[in-house]
Amino acid sequence: MPYSVRETSVMSSKTFPAPSARNQTEVYAVHGADPEVLAYAMAKYSRSALSMRESLAEISSQRAEQFLNTFYFQYGHRSIADLAHIAFAVERLSLLAAIVLVDEQRWDGQERSTRYQNFLKSGWYFPDFGPDSASARLFSETVEDLFAVYQRTTAAVQDVLRQRVGRPEPLKPEAYERILRARAFDVARYLLPLATNTSLGQIVNARTLETQVARLLSHPAAEVRDLGLKLREAAAGPAWNVNAQAAQAFVEKLAAVDAEAASALTAEAAQLLTREVRAAPTLVKYAQPNDYELETRRELTQAATELLGKTPSRTPPHVLVDLVEPAETLEVEIASTLLYSVSHHPYRQIRDIVSQLPEARVNEIVQLGLRHRARHDEALRPYRAGSALRFDILMDIGGFRDLHRHRRSVQIVQNFTALHGYETPDSGDLGPGVEILAEAGILTEYQSVIEAAHAASAQIAVSQAPEAAQSALYLLPLATRIRALFKIDFAEAQYICELRSAAAGHFSYRRVAWEMFLALQRRHPALAALIRVTDFTLPIDLLQR
Repeated sequence: MPYSVRETSVMSSKTFPAPSARNQTEVYAVHGADPEVLAYAMAKYSRSALSMRESLAEISSQRAEQFLNTFYFQYGHRSIADLAHIAFAVERLSLLAAIVLVDEQRWDGQERSTRYQNFLKSGWYFPDFGPDSASARLFSETVEDLFAVYQRTTAAVQDVLRQRVGRPEPLKPEAYERILRARAFDVARYLLPLATNTSLGQIVNARTLETQVARLLSHPAAEVRDLGLKLREAAAGPAWNVNAQAAQAFVEKLAAVDAEAASALTAEAAQLLTREVRAAPTLVKYAQPNDYELETRRELTQAATELLGKTPSRTPPHVLVDLVEPAETLEVEIASTLLYSVSHHPYRQIRDIVSQLPEARVNEIVQLGLRHRARHDEALRPYRAGSALRFDILMDIGGFRDLHRHRRSVQIVQNFTALHGYETPDSGDLGPGVEILAEAGILTEYQSVIEAAHAASAQIAVSQAPEAAQSALYLLPLATRIRALFKIDFAEAQYICELRSAAAGHFSYRRVAWEMFLALQRRHPALAALIRVTDFTLPIDLLQR
């Protein structure tokens, strides 16, 4: 895009600041500009000497669209989209869809907390079973049973905690009950199925949004694909303007009180107050299902089936965390991680199998993951290889959702499955000797309803309903184990161990953080000594928040 006459004059030698004006750094916040207009204004720093105020004063939405069509789509200057940040509210989506949605390294947001909110009131997602009424009925009955036991577990555990933990005199009764209820929710959340509705807010840049939408549109679950469409429409369509209603009320009030003043408020000014804003109509408009991801997933799944299909998954009992340090070439690591992403086997087991393959076969798997990559596609996440610390973690889905927030790590998350069984929070998790579900008299019911949910999920998965395999996953409770590989450096390992082992946290990820620390301590005792970890095996104050 050529510079305007005005811009040329601004960049001339005559415009250099006088000596008295030099060394005067200016910093100011910018508010109220449309995301794409602001992205254009920031991008102009590399192409113009205009100040931000001058750029924003002359840029229109139309000019921003022309600029982005040229430099973003034609020339591939995708870093421009990093400058446009958009806030979204995503409400009444399933826990399954929420986990898929937030699986981005460049992501900021918050989701409804299972600790502080009663999810009994949130409702749940119901897949389309078409004419398969038997699967639909089984699905509905199973979800209702899980929620019923969730409600009874919350009440029973809270009663036990009242008997175990007295209220200190300085603590107000309402605060005491609120803390105990949160601890009870920590236990009861294991029963929430992935169909449970949640809500979240996210603030992402337009580049992340574009790749996020494409990834969602490529997902096998109908709800997730529909979510991708809705995100794209929300970015391109009118945004909810928090100030529009107040501005309209001001204009109407002014007209009622002072007609002359209202008439002085020109139509142009009134339009500015109440105008329609579209967050990213240009940057996300071409987001489509990602053929690279779709084709690669299909071929990798086939390769994993051929290589691992007849090999049973070997997971040592009671192993939550396996620190698999580099003992292979980078090619073997990438090939192993590609296969890990589409299987349910432990990373160590896959790595050992791949290490025995001929070099040509290893390179073939590595190349397979890039075969369908288009010009602007980022390489798949398994290619982010070379981290010194690789933690293969097997834990309940509920606890994984908390660790999933650690963005300064490369996370390879396997698909949901009932193959790994489920967790039971009944082994001293709230402190030594606290067999909480047994003491509450609800352990048998807890185990029975989760095993029934797993059985119902398996039954629906083999039915003739469209997308049956995906629909069946919604019945898996948060107690169900999931496997994920976290590739991190020492600083991130230190941060996770310190933050997630703290006494106020949920016992699920506290235990995992402690196991991560122990694994580091065995391999790197001098470094582990620098970590200010909280010993998971020691008693805690349940009223500490």
